[in-house]
Amino acid sequence: MKYYIIAGEASGDLHGSNLMKALKQKDPNAELRFWGGDLMTAQGGTLVKHYRDLAFMGFLEVAMNLRTILNNIKFCKEDIKNNTPDVLILVDYPGFNLRIAKFAKELGIKVVYYISPQLWAWKEGRVKIIKKYVDEMMVILPFEEDFYKKHGVHSHFVGHPLLDAISTLQDIDIDDFKTENGLNEKEIIALLPGSRKQEVEKMLEIMISVRPYFKEYQFVIAGAPSLPKEFYQSYVDENVHFVSNKTYDLLRCSKAALVTSGTATLETALLNIPEVVCYRGSKISYAIAKRLVKNIKYISLVNLIMDREVVKELIQNDLNTKNLVEELKKVLEGKKRSQVLKDYELLREKLGGKGASDNAAEVILKV
Repeated sequence: MKYYIIAGEASGDLHGSNLMKALKQKDPNAELRFWGGDLMTAQGGTLVKHYRDLAFMGFLEVAMNLRTILNNIKFCKEDIKNNTPDVLILVDYPGFNLRIAKFAKELGIKVVYYISPQLWAWKEGRVKIIKKYVDEMMVILPFEEDFYKKHGVHSHFVGHPLLDAISTLQDIDIDDFKTENGLNEKEIIALLPGSRKQEVEKMLEIMISVRPYFKEYQFVIAGAPSLPKEFYQSYVDENVHFVSNKTYDLLRCSKAALVTSGTATLETALLNIPEVVCYRGSKISYAIAKRLVKNIKYISLVNLIMDREVVKELIQNDLNTKNLVEELKKVLEGKKRSQVLKDYELLREKLGGKGASDNAAEVILKV
């Protein structure tokens, strides 16, 4: 079969690559054409556009790049029409993908959505679009199945693909990792500022501001594969280091982490690293988001899945050096650290076992 996959972010590239691997195992004649990144490219097939050309964060940034976004949508529609896939697989990225779903469905192409947009948080009205234009919805969070059922949309809970990605990791030697990456002998605090240029610029400065209060540790920035090494150099000094495209290895060698809200908060938890969740957007984007987001108590996936505070979230004005220092100290030692690690065990139980990619591939083949 001919598969056309659209992933517009770093997390979508990871999950899309594992899905592609599962599809190739179940369908030896699979022809893969996709929008994604380096991980999907490594699985073979034809890369149409890299997600680094698609990722715009926040309402203001989207408005400023609207012409580029509209041109990408137009190009995508033409590419789908010219290549006539058997099935279109959409990976999250709803602002773009829901427009493409409508177009593909009108062409008679089967449409599958893998990893639901967070409609339970905001823009719930988009459920009507999914009901009309999506043939199969596959969800990765346990409570999403009930959300769609409430709206009369049949969905499949396939499990969370991060469990697949993490289960394949080989054991790592912390001393070897430090030596290979030019790090010193101090314990590591990982800094995960995000994958988009705009958010990294917002987050790294405040994350690094805690450095004078933790002189017994070294800080290591997890560089995003979508950004060049040179971009990070102004943040690096004798106690702030940088590694690129090694986030999982870095986390597994760390004592704790400061993490920008997003999929990385869940990845950090599943790798069993205590964390403090950080978020700061532009004032305009944040003001708009507060009006649009429903009565959601948390922003991190860890807390949303557990429906209580497991990891501390420092948002907007609460994200300052004083609060970061206080919360980071708590997860480095003592009762808070022990409690977070216990809660991580319950989190893994809630998400079920590995196999999401295989389960999703099965659903797609049935379609």
